[in-house]
This record gives sequence, structure tokens and C-alpha cells, in this order.
Amino acid sequence: MDDVRVVLIGGTSNVGKSTVARAVAERLGFAYRPTDLLARHPGRPWRTPEREVPPHVAEHYRSLDVEELIESVLDHYERLWPRIEDLIMLHATATATATATATATATGSGPGTGLVLEGSALWPSRVAELTVPRAAAVWLTADPAVVRERVHSAGHYATATPEERHLMDKFLARTERYQILMTQSVDRLGLRRIDAGGGRSVAQLADAVLAATARR
Repeated sequence: MDDVRVVLIGGTSNVGKSTVARAVAERLGFAYRPTDLLARHPGRPWRTPEREVPPHVAEHYRSLDVEELIESVLDHYERLWPRIEDLIMLHATATATATATATATATGSGPGTGLVLEGSALWPSRVAELTVPRAAAVWLTADPAVVRERVHSAGHYATATPEERHLMDKFLARTERYQILMTQSVDRLGLRRIDAGGGRSVAQLADAVLAATARR
């Protein structure tokens, strides 16, 4: 891992990308960043104590079928890709000069430090086209039942209204369809993926990611 400066972790929603990516970043002393911070697509359509579902998000899931939801999110990722590529290039090609190192130390995200970037926007075919040095990628997958349980728990599905359940069901249908398409692309391109739903701890999954990216 000594020469890797960017670790990319892709996968569908609620598969554990954020948790694992933070653990990997801590291990490596790298900055952590989700692609969602670059530009957000309509996200989770369930309320939490801190957040109500915005009307446009509810309408998005209510009005589109699964294939339209997939088309919408993949179009969003395609528009976002140039910004992702620039971010990867910035960290992968940076020279760790004294100035860059000082900036990274002060901000935790300067170009002189490494980066762990995670998100569903890391579409396999786009990542496979990268020609930047010192970057490695892996995708996380999980059995649909695992993802479904996580969404149901987060959205309090058992006590949700019929409308709230409908929105969660649409989100899950999109999430499961995305994973099928993503896995097919990963396998076709000969890229690496890890089952994140097999009962392994976060530390064990971080170990697996580090091992996989070391063999890039």
C-alpha cells in the first residue's frame, strides 16, 4: 500500500461503504470523503428525528418506476464524474512537498495527503478507464436481505405509514437493481468486489479492502 494514494470504495446504498471507508482512512492516515458531498441526488426517502423527507424526494420515488429511477441516478453519476475524476487526479498525482504536507495536516484533505473516496457514483466502467497512478478500487456488495433489513431498521418500517413504506420499497427496488447492474459490470471488467454482508466486523472488512487494493 506504500504507493497507493487514493482508495476508491464503490457499492450500492446501505451496503456499508461509509463505515468501512472511514475505518480504512483511519488505518492509512488518509482523508475520507463521500461522493455525495460533491452533488446529491434524491436520497433516502424516510424521515429521521433530524430530517423530514423533502417533498421533491418523495415525489421522485413516488412518480418513477424502477428503471426510471436507475436511469435518473446513473445520469446523475455521469454528470458528476468529471468532478470525481478531478478529485482522484488531485490526490493521486500530488507530490508530497513540505507545503502540501502542511496543508494536508491543517485541513485533513489537502492534495498532499491520501484519500479514501466512497460512493455509489464510482461506477465500475468509469473507474476502469482511469489512467491516474497510485489509485486502487474495490466494490462492496451484500445480500439484498441484508440491505433490506438495514433500510427497514433505519426507516422504522414496522411502524411506518403505507405511504412511507411505499417510498422505502421503491428505494429498495432501485438499490437492488443498481447492485445487480454494478456487480455485472465489476465482474465483466475483472475488478474486485467484497461481500460486506457476511457477518464480518468493520475491522475485518477494512482488512479485506486493504488487501484487495494492495493487489491492484
